[in-house]
Amino acid sequence: MDSEQQAKYAIHEAAREGRTAAVESLINANPKLATQKDDDDRLPIHWAVSYNHLPIVELLVSRKDFDPDVQDSSGWTPLMIASSLRDADDIVDLLLNKEADVNAKNFSGQTALHFTASKNNLETARKLISHKASARVKDKRGQLPLHRAAAIGSVPMVNLMLENKSPLNATDVAGLTALHHAISEGHGDAAMVLLKAGAETDKRDVDGNLAIDLAPDKKIRQFILQSAEREGLELS
Repeated sequence: MDSEQQAKYAIHEAAREGRTAAVESLINANPKLATQKDDDDRLPIHWAVSYNHLPIVELLVSRKDFDPDVQDSSGWTPLMIASSLRDADDIVDLLLNKEADVNAKNFSGQTALHFTASKNNLETARKLISHKASARVKDKRGQLPLHRAAAIGSVPMVNLMLENKSPLNATDVAGLTALHHAISEGHGDAAMVLLKAGAETDKRDVDGNLAIDLAPDKKIRQFILQSAEREGLELS
C-alpha cells in the first residue's frame, strides 16, 4: 500500500491494528470516516470486528450513523464476521443489541448461522437462534447450516440445528445430504445422530453414491454399520 493510500485508509488500518485512540481522533476530526469504504468495500467496523477489537467496535456501534447490516464486497455483514470468530461473544451481543439482521445473506447466500456451524461456535449459534435466526436457509451451493455442522462432526451443533427445524434430508447441489457429509468426513458419531433422527439412507448423490459409500476407510464404515445395527437401523 503506497503512502497516499495509507493516508486515505488510515482509519481502516487503525481499526485493524486495534488503535482505539487513533480511530477516535480520526472520527472526531472527520465523522464521515466512520462510514468510509476501502478497496474491499469494508468499513472500519468490518476490520475492527475481524480482528476482535471490542473497544473500537463499541466506539463505532455507538454512533448515530451506524448501520449494523452494512456489507463488504463479498456481502459479509459485521455479524457474519463476528459469528465466524472464536471468543467474540461480546461483539456478537453488541451487534444483536443494535438489531443486526440474523438472517441477512452474503453474496454466496450464507447467513451468520452457516459460519457459526462451520466454526462450531455453539454459544453464538444459540444466541443467533434465540434472535430468530433460521436453520432452514440454503446457500447458493444448496447447503444448510446442518450440512456444515455434519461436515465438521459436531454432535451438539447437529442437534441444535435439528431441534430448530432444519430439514434433515435436504440435498446440496452435489446431491449430498447432511448424512453424506458426516460419513465422507469420517464423523461416525454425527452420522449416528442423523440416522437416529431419521436420515434417509437410500439417497444418492449426483455421482450415484449412497452416504455409506463415502466412508473414507473400512474402520469408519464398520463403526457406522455396526452402530446402526445395534440401534436397529437399516443402512442400505
